[in-house]
Amino acid sequence: MKWTEFAGWGRRVADWAQDYHLNVGDRPVRAQTKPGEVLNALPVAPPETPEDMEQVFRDFEEIVMPGITHWQHPRFFAYFNSNAAAPSVLAEFLVSAIAPQCMLWQTSPAATEMETRMMDWLRQSLALPQGFAGVIQDSASTATLAAVLTMREKALNWTGNQQGLPGQVPLRVYASSEVHTSIDRAIWISGIGQDNLVRVPIKGDWRGMDPAALEVAIKADLEAGLKPAGVILCVGGTGTGATDPIAECLAVAQKYGLYTHVDAAWAGSAMICPEFRHYWTGVEGADSIVFNPHKWLGAQFDCSAHFVRNPEDLVRTLAISPEYLKTHGAEGVVNYSEWSVPLGRRFRALKLWFLIRAYGLEGLRERIRNHVKWSGQLHDKLAAHPDIKIVTAPMWSLFTFRYAPGGVADLDDLNIRLVNAINDDGRIYLTQTRVDGDLVIRFQAGQFETTEKDVMMAYDVIIEIAEGLER
Repeated sequence: MKWTEFAGWGRRVADWAQDYHLNVGDRPVRAQTKPGEVLNALPVAPPETPEDMEQVFRDFEEIVMPGITHWQHPRFFAYFNSNAAAPSVLAEFLVSAIAPQCMLWQTSPAATEMETRMMDWLRQSLALPQGFAGVIQDSASTATLAAVLTMREKALNWTGNQQGLPGQVPLRVYASSEVHTSIDRAIWISGIGQDNLVRVPIKGDWRGMDPAALEVAIKADLEAGLKPAGVILCVGGTGTGATDPIAECLAVAQKYGLYTHVDAAWAGSAMICPEFRHYWTGVEGADSIVFNPHKWLGAQFDCSAHFVRNPEDLVRTLAISPEYLKTHGAEGVVNYSEWSVPLGRRFRALKLWFLIRAYGLEGLRERIRNHVKWSGQLHDKLAAHPDIKIVTAPMWSLFTFRYAPGGVADLDDLNIRLVNAINDDGRIYLTQTRVDGDLVIRFQAGQFETTEKDVMMAYDVIIEIAEGLER
């Protein structure tokens, strides 16, 4: 393709994208293809000569699209949504066109300085104090890894990167059983090791960490000659929306001088609404906080907002500056590659700029508030059904339930068959989790364009398919 042909194809793709988003609700939510179906439709060997773009685009529609699970579907109620609001998509189009590599200030000053400003816009939106600075990571997993590496280095008096972990006193990191598995991966990659991730018991309706149990665990490790390094707290866990009592847990961590990281990947977006901030009271005392605007706020994936109280600690952990990465003649500039694990960086701030300006904070708040309200209405309707048992109450727009008609010996089997049947049906998409050992069904509303009708339709689908199952 020549650039002289690009505009025509760009218009065609834009028309296709608009039609897709306007009509995606007519498609089955989850891909209906069988394993290997797409693979077998693709040629084994690459073409030796150019192929016509008409054929390439036709194959995209006929081969690729049937194998896509539609995350932008208004009845995608599984996992947590990965959204793509229209202004964000336009920004990504522009970023793809100019294709900057934003590792240093000098390699794209606009990208660096817009990232600084957009992260401060987000800080203000969440009502975090001015002391926090931010960087856009690709995902919460990367932000958590950066936090774990920082807590490792601080605990080792900044010797870990140079000397490694062999011969060091084992480090200990504390989290509840409700945290995301990205915490486990960060522990692995950092070299701390799975055996040194201490699972602190939970209690209460929020299924949050027990602060007293946290202190007991820290004291036991100190007495055993181990070295506590940090605490990872959860606000809106993936399974049930579990949320730790932030202020109480931070008080314990600070008593023992431990680095603290708060993972609010999903629920952090809701904190632009003042009425939800009681869920993370005390968060201003954390060393590190992460949330994903690409989940509930509407930004195109990938876009993870990572706030740190002391950027110097993060930079000291991750920065490496060979001569070819130095910027001479420009004092006081920020190089965000020194705040991140990868050297290469995308221009992610532009989609936040487009998104926030196009909707305003109040427009974004309205969407989140609607999702919470509509999910609560669905919860109440399901709770009134005699064969539905609510397992965990709504946390924002997430709750879990279990189909539990009388006389069924294996409810786990019945509920996994229900989830599979619902997803094979295609009208809605749900996922399962486990609560205290029992298999339960998750529901969460968060797709940017979903409506009250879409959410309430889930009741009809769930009950219709449940009542048609063989017991």
